[in-house]
Amino acid sequence: MAKLENETLIGYLREAFGEEISGVEEPFGLLSITTAKEKILEVLAFLKTHKDLQFIYLTDITAVHYPEQALSIAVVYHVHSLVNNRRIRIKVFLDGNRPEIPSATSIWNGANWMERETYDFFGVLFQGHPDLRRILNVDEMEVFPMRKEYPLEDPNRVDKKDFFFGR
Repeated sequence: MAKLENETLIGYLREAFGEEISGVEEPFGLLSITTAKEKILEVLAFLKTHKDLQFIYLTDITAVHYPEQALSIAVVYHVHSLVNNRRIRIKVFLDGNRPEIPSATSIWNGANWMERETYDFFGVLFQGHPDLRRILNVDEMEVFPMRKEYPLEDPNRVDKKDFFFGR
């Protein structure tokens, strides 16, 4: 089999999903695509099971918070084809007020802890997850610390006032 190039991979995805694949980019050679949350499981299953692609290794699931956008939470999947030595990033943008997306645990068992961590830090609810609960933060925590909803520093700190530094 010839080496799998990004153009070939995009061709496979466009043939299977058409306009459901958007936001195609190649930062530093890493193919990045965007899809809808309704299609994410189909796209992931296609990448994993297609005989020429074989993206069988789920590297990571995480999220990014873009507070200035309407769809402010992006869930990001990184998958790797060990056979073709090719990686792809798949992004899904969600409403930040109620970020819900289907769980990928039906495709990869290893998605379990990655989804729990993403829930713990960003508040993304993975529908159908077998045990969605906090994994690193305390259970009583009511906020999601990786969201950009809080000031970077406490405005009431007195040790950073100018008069302490002769200004």
